[in-house]
Amino acid sequence: MELKFDRIASIVFLTIGVLFMIGSKHISSSSYGSVVGPDIFPFILGILLVLLSIRLFYETFVKQSGKGNKEELQYKPFIIIFIATLLYILTLESVGYVITTFLFLVVCFQTMERKKLIPSIIIAAAFSGIVYFLFVDVLKGTLPGWPIWF
Repeated sequence: MELKFDRIASIVFLTIGVLFMIGSKHISSSSYGSVVGPDIFPFILGILLVLLSIRLFYETFVKQSGKGNKEELQYKPFIIIFIATLLYILTLESVGYVITTFLFLVVCFQTMERKKLIPSIIIAAAFSGIVYFLFVDVLKGTLPGWPIWF
């Protein structure tokens, strides 16, 4: 990766993260029947984006520019994960959070590393189930439930 591009990208992402944090303060702090308000998630995402962009900016100064080691772009995994993300967005409401997230994670894990199918299934199932339980039962938030036909 080019260090100049990384520096510019880190500044852009830092700005977006700060705008997320500022914008989240203009969202109401509670929603109907939920203890966790809609302002929490964008604020946390903004903090993460700011921290990651600061780290990227720092790494551009620490790394020495290696001119001869260009990495080959991997278009196929990008396209697979991009299509999986679009399908995830389109089917989240109708199929439900747990099933859709499980399938999305399995596809993404298998795209990144094909040989480990069983660990991918276990991690995807545990993650989607635990997040659903924590958000819906513990935090009293709302997520799309199970499909009607289930």
